[in-house]
Amino acid sequence: MSRVEDIDQEVLEFAKIVGKSGPVTVVGGRTQWAVGGPPEPGTREVRAPAGIWSHEPEEMTVRCGGGTTLGELSEQLAHHGQMVPFDMPAEATVGGVLAVGHSGLRRLRYGDIRDFVLQIRHVDHTGQIVSSGGPTVKNVSGYDLCRLMVGSLGKFGCIAEVTLRCLPIPAITRWFTGILDPFEVHNQLYRPSSILWDGNRVWVCIEGVLSDVAAQAAIFDFEEVAGPPSLPAGGRLAIEPKGLRTHKQESDQSWIAEVGVGLIHTDLPAAQRHINDVNVSLMEELEERLNPNNRLNPGRQVLI
Repeated sequence: MSRVEDIDQEVLEFAKIVGKSGPVTVVGGRTQWAVGGPPEPGTREVRAPAGIWSHEPEEMTVRCGGGTTLGELSEQLAHHGQMVPFDMPAEATVGGVLAVGHSGLRRLRYGDIRDFVLQIRHVDHTGQIVSSGGPTVKNVSGYDLCRLMVGSLGKFGCIAEVTLRCLPIPAITRWFTGILDPFEVHNQLYRPSSILWDGNRVWVCIEGVLSDVAAQAAIFDFEEVAGPPSLPAGGRLAIEPKGLRTHKQESDQSWIAEVGVGLIHTDLPAAQRHINDVNVSLMEELEERLNPNNRLNPGRQVLI
């Protein structure tokens, strides 16, 4: 735990608001509020502090309040040609995106969003401020406990402050489409940012300098488009990436798969990640330790 003098006043005030008793939930932009189900009726709603508190372009790190919108974060980072590839709506909050844990469509190139988390300060079930991780890339070693917060839906703590690793903004970002074999596209392209497939048509995002993007796009019979297709509004199903080749979808089911990632977006609301008994047991044990009275986001269910 950090010393009080090292903690911003906004975080201290947030800890007081969360308090030590009574059911509580942190509300962000509500862009993914349906994930995990709603909190139990009567749960008190609070909002995390917002604002960019420091940005170190040379170190490629940014520290901000959990309630900061992605729009504000992107605007600040863009002044220095940097970004954090969360790829969610501008009104979504940093803390909310991390709590839900859904990576954006460019995960194939940039990895999971938890890979960008260097440090998190959260308020635990007793109202205490807990710090995990380190403020710079070189300080993060061993078990990155702060990443446990990513995807926890606020069940393990209320995210107050986040330090993130930044990346340079690509010179060019282009989307292409065509009726092609998505696995051949994946094998032949060099580090595509995204490959989407609906069982027939493929959409590909290629980023980099103009000459490289043009050379990569010329490998296949692509047509340039404005952006990715609209995703089904139901649930998400995670399988082994190689399993997409043989995975069977219902004929009347609308779906789009992320090739190389193994994530399937579907219009079936019941779709969830596959979990096993070991993961269930681990998450139950963690919640028993970190949220023993079930006061943090009661009623919501963490999807492994």
